[in-house]
Amino acid sequence: MKLSKESVLGLIAIATILLMSLIAPGFLSSNNINNLMFQLPEFGLFALGMMVVVITGGIDLSITYIAALSGVGAALMLINGYPIVLAILVAIIFGLACGAFNGFIVSKIGVSPILVTIGTWVLFEGIILAITKGQSISGFSETYSLIGNGYYMGLFPLSILIFAFFVIVTAVLLNKTGWGRSVYMYGSNEVATLFSGIRNNRVVMKVYLYAGLLAAISAIIMTSRYNSVKVDLGSSYLLQSVAAAVLGGTKIQGGYGKVMGTVYAVVIFLTLSNGLNLLGVHRAIVDVFIGAILISVLTLNFFSDKFKQKKETTKASKVA
Repeated sequence: MKLSKESVLGLIAIATILLMSLIAPGFLSSNNINNLMFQLPEFGLFALGMMVVVITGGIDLSITYIAALSGVGAALMLINGYPIVLAILVAIIFGLACGAFNGFIVSKIGVSPILVTIGTWVLFEGIILAITKGQSISGFSETYSLIGNGYYMGLFPLSILIFAFFVIVTAVLLNKTGWGRSVYMYGSNEVATLFSGIRNNRVVMKVYLYAGLLAAISAIIMTSRYNSVKVDLGSSYLLQSVAAAVLGGTKIQGGYGKVMGTVYAVVIFLTLSNGLNLLGVHRAIVDVFIGAILISVLTLNFFSDKFKQKKETTKASKVA
């Protein structure tokens, strides 16, 4: 029986956890497991947002700065005495507004996603610096900190439950709705999708809106966990989220990507990064290692696609 890409990744994730359990001192300690469980949601939400965009053949390099700007919006509400619910709502509105801005330029004007999101990366960063003057905003209420630091029934971090909810929502949206099918169709063949009667502009706009929403949710979790927000909030997750989406099986050219594959990839990256840190490997070497994995996966996918195309061409010529 042939295993799917996602099943293979799941096995690799389990093997990685077992390996680090054996060779990394303190990997299975309660403190370390807690640390991993709190890191998973914030990284995972970025990876899911990136995955949805990459399925369309695009990319969102501004996603962590959308999160930072959303976090600043929530922080300004909190330090000025507004209710927590309003602060969360403002963060979500900021995330959706940034996503809509990206989506409008990509879908309506037709500018390349990579160019658009590099531009909005700089734009959002500049707005944050103008608001914060380069300083961090901190001093939120204990109630707000429960979002990122609290536990459900003393067992699971609340943030894990939030992440699990959005994993399910993302899977349902992509696999059980007309919009999700349109996302895959658009990524596979933009022209064919258009001639199928699907409004490509709306499909792409909703993709960037959803990425903005997930970035805002991640920002809420991170600001409550760290009790502060600054311009580089979550910036370390930018390229890692691209790597997780690609390692998770999402085609960089678009047209394919599964939620569970991305989740498994996030687990693999977190486990490797954490385990190597416990082994005393320098952070720069860890980044080199993760970069090497990304390049290797992209190269393997490239040659795999070439092999499939060649096989299909040969088969077609024999039939003819």
